[in-house]
Amino acid sequence: MTHQGSCFCGAVTLEVDGAPEAMGYCHCQSCRSWSAGPVNAFSLWKPEAVRITSGEEHIATFQKTERSQRQYCAKCGGHLMNRHPLWGVVDVYAATIPTLAFVPAVHVNYAETVLPMRDGLPKLKDFPAELGGSGETVPE
Repeated sequence: MTHQGSCFCGAVTLEVDGAPEAMGYCHCQSCRSWSAGPVNAFSLWKPEAVRITSGEEHIATFQKTERSQRQYCAKCGGHLMNRHPLWGVVDVYAATIPTLAFVPAVHVNYAETVLPMRDGLPKLKDFPAELGGSGETVPE
């Protein structure tokens, strides 16, 4: 299945193919600050599943750490995706892909939460062990 998405003004459009590798919520301070919200909904994709279909010339990148290359539209400031080169995945923000049925499976960086969520999903203190985190869970 292919899903289309765009930035806030529509100058940049993208497609994702297939199913995401994972979906969930990030509670870290960086994601909260970047998204201007108390939590960020993510969908992780293999890089080859993500394509810019128009407006590539409007994409700007902000890289605060070696883990994340946050991409947004330079025209409207609308967020598009976050490339994670160390992990080999691209986080296409769930709200950017309106036709994707968002089915979260995990919370990451829950030790930093400012919005406790009692939804029965696993709450990881930081990241899964396979991504360099502790893999530890914290109580709901």
